[in-house]
Amino acid sequence: MKQIQPADRIGRVEEYYFSRKLREVARMNAEGKDVISLAIGSPDMPPSDLTVRTLCAEAQHPDAHGYQPTRGTAELRAAMAGFYARHYGVTLDADSEVLPLIGSKEGILHVTLAFVNPGDTVLVPDPGYPTYTSLSQLLGVRVVKYNLRAENGWQPDFDELERLADDRTRILWTNYPHMPTGAPPRRDTYERLVRFAEAHGILVANDNPYSFILTRERLSLLQVPGARRCCIELNSLSKSHNMPGWRVGLLAGSAEHVAWVLRVKSNIDSGTFRPLQLAAAEALTRNTDDWHAEHNYTIYARRRALAQQVMEALGCVCDPQSVGMFLWGRIPDRYADAEELTERVLHEARVFLTPGFIFGENGRRYVRISLCAPEERLQLALERIRTQTIWT
Repeated sequence: MKQIQPADRIGRVEEYYFSRKLREVARMNAEGKDVISLAIGSPDMPPSDLTVRTLCAEAQHPDAHGYQPTRGTAELRAAMAGFYARHYGVTLDADSEVLPLIGSKEGILHVTLAFVNPGDTVLVPDPGYPTYTSLSQLLGVRVVKYNLRAENGWQPDFDELERLADDRTRILWTNYPHMPTGAPPRRDTYERLVRFAEAHGILVANDNPYSFILTRERLSLLQVPGARRCCIELNSLSKSHNMPGWRVGLLAGSAEHVAWVLRVKSNIDSGTFRPLQLAAAEALTRNTDDWHAEHNYTIYARRRALAQQVMEALGCVCDPQSVGMFLWGRIPDRYADAEELTERVLHEARVFLTPGFIFGENGRRYVRISLCAPEERLQLALERIRTQTIWT
């Protein structure tokens, strides 16, 4: 019998690190080891009460369960445009410059399909979100990494970008506040990105889901004059509104760019459940400044202080100016790489941390701690690390 073979693209990617590692953690938990997970950036707090009540109420309507427009409900698009106007000072046309997404990861796929041909090039940060690389590889796109380094504040080296860009370069992916390093956004970086995009005819795609977490100033690439001609921005309710499982994101940009992405998207999905869209619209519109201050700053600040102590107990060094929902620490020189340390922490202290190598070569000597765990779990992780294992 002739054997069925996978598509060639399967050989270009590995199973996502967390998909594989979480099976191991699940086995350890099944054995009664009670692993404390400080690895995944999945907010553990619920959405606002109003958001949940709206979902439940709207789901009771008998006519709420049919297919929805791929471009989203008018209510959700208007709420997204209003959210950008209030919090970023960016005016968007709700009918043509906003596109709801089923999460940002889906958006990365659709943007790549809309703007990049097989064999073309995309520029991806190192370290950076692995999906920028893996989805490009699945689509037959050439990935070129550009370096982000601690000594440059994890900002792009524009001299390097000039050397890397060529006639086949279609997209530059960027992400601030940066994941995994926590580097804050800088207005001057955004301005230089716009100038770079204009000079080279390259689309800059800014992934902006962390702009509410531990930040006082909310920046958007679209605040820069002229950005809409050559830039788009992805955003998400997963982090800022505690809705990761709801899968609600957005793309903002020029009407032409949004239309191109919609042409792709309309051939792939059929829109999100209407009650979910209406509940998301309520969250975007009616979550108060006090709600955001408590859930996106005060609580995370307390957790960050404990995560800092975990890093110190492991001998790791962090940047006190970092923002976002992760803490990024450089490991001591005595370890060969970050995975040596994270494996030891997992099996000796039963605490799951993320080794930085999954984000690129420039992350090999770093570990990442997620702040998406209650304070009592972070405190317990600290106690286990301090008392059960010798790290220094």
